[in-house]
Amino acid sequence: MLNIALPKGRLGEQVYGMFAAAGFPCPSILEENRRLIFVNEAQGLRYFWVKPSDVAVYVERGAADVGVAGKDILLEYAPDVYELLDLKVGRCRMAVAAPAEFRDDHRRKLRVATKFDRIAGGHYASLGRDIDIIHLNGSIELAPLLGLSDVIVDIVETGTTLRENGLKVVTEILPISARLITNKASYEFCRGEIENLRHGLWLQTEEKP
Repeated sequence: MLNIALPKGRLGEQVYGMFAAAGFPCPSILEENRRLIFVNEAQGLRYFWVKPSDVAVYVERGAADVGVAGKDILLEYAPDVYELLDLKVGRCRMAVAAPAEFRDDHRRKLRVATKFDRIAGGHYASLGRDIDIIHLNGSIELAPLLGLSDVIVDIVETGTTLRENGLKVVTEILPISARLITNKASYEFCRGEIENLRHGLWLQTEEKP
């Protein structure tokens, strides 16, 4: 049984369509219900929905053989997994944003609000900039508006939320997209099936610019 962890939500539904088109279908996953685990006994497949930020944990720990996680999660938490393929969906960007009037004063520490401490720290370390990271778990845009931080580091998709809150992108750090990942032991024992899956998904990503 090949165990596959998919992120809950719109991205997961889109990705499941790619898996099914690659020859790894599980029709029961399309039924209207609140189940979290779906099995295709005939093909030896078990899918399950998990919180997007938890996919890499399930894969790293071996509860899932393969899964789909955002590049942001892989960079921030550095799970011990193999990254096999950029699926070219769920595209967005990691960026620094600030109020329109922001000017960086290098005479003092830059206060950075984010839930991506490792990514933010690495970005500013590469610039030699001394920063104070303020870890937040949600509504990051509020921090500079209330004077808690000077800038934020967060995922930006359309930029609408930033604009509606008087913020703008100052620097784009890196592009983000969904990645196919696998447990290292699973890859050794199920390499043929996992490579078949990777190849089937790769054929679909080739159609995406």
